Amino acid sequence: MHVLVTGADGLLGSNLVRLLLERKHKVSVFLHPSSRSNTLNDLPIQKFTGDILKPDSMEAAFTNNVDAVIHAAASTAIWPARSTKVCEVNIQGTKNVIDFALKNNISRFVYIGSGSSVNANVEPGSNYSYPGEKFKLDYIDSKYHALNYVLDSVKNKNLPAIAILPTYMIGPFDSLPSSGKMIVAIAKGKLKIYTGGGRNFVHVRDVATAIANALEIGTIGKYYIAGNENLSYKDFFGKVAAIVNRQAPKLKIPGWVVKSIGYAGTTIGSITKKEPLITYPMARISCENQFVDSSDAVNELKMPQTPIEEAISECYHWFQENKYC
Repeated sequence: MHVLVTGADGLLGSNLVRLLLERKHKVSVFLHPSSRSNTLNDLPIQKFTGDILKPDSMEAAFTNNVDAVIHAAASTAIWPARSTKVCEVNIQGTKNVIDFALKNNISRFVYIGSGSSVNANVEPGSNYSYPGEKFKLDYIDSKYHALNYVLDSVKNKNLPAIAILPTYMIGPFDSLPSSGKMIVAIAKGKLKIYTGGGRNFVHVRDVATAIANALEIGTIGKYYIAGNENLSYKDFFGKVAAIVNRQAPKLKIPGWVVKSIGYAGTTIGSITKKEPLITYPMARISCENQFVDSSDAVNELKMPQTPIEEAISECYHWFQENKYC
């Protein structure tokens, strides 16, 4: 199968492309011209550059006898919290990719969303239409709306789509680094505190496996949460500390203190126009338990459940090999 992957140069894409090649798929990737990642160097893939907000730049990649599209390209920016650009990339960009997929009669479309879109039930009496809306982050909101557009396109346009919604991915090839920032911070002895919240963690390769499997199995028009272990930040940091041979953060910061710091950061950032170390939305998120159930992905997409310790170890050793820590 000839598979086109958008946004293939990130943590997930870099692992996914390697898995697709292992499975003998022909792989093309569509990268933004600003990409500086080297995680795809020397792989036997065809590279196209362009912008999903500029349809003319997409033509060559999507008319290249592609059988399936995996749409992973997205803006994950969380500062400022409200961003027209983030919404354009994640919503209009997704619409543009879908238009090309429909125009070229692809056999399978796999949309990569965010577990934050559906990570819990809306509280009784809430004014929010979905759980993540309360954080007031355009990144989370835009991924929610893009997911709904994908699912609506299945119903109204016969788009052969499945959505995969990863939780907090850990693993090698995290070149930014993105999720691995916490591992680097602990490895360097810079993280001394923790908050009372928690989230679901998953090995990035397990998510890649679910995506690759979704090219052939799974229910069209359904979304799957791709996660593994629900952990408090204290427990996760403890696992990291044991692997990197550092002391785990010992000081728990009360939620009201974290939120106050986040509020101050957002206020100062709005004045200075510089991204603060912590914003109010991120402070709120850090105080909550974003726990999920990934049993559908495990049962229907045959997604593995690699121990999180293994994911941390592989991530840390990749950082060491590449001089991050």
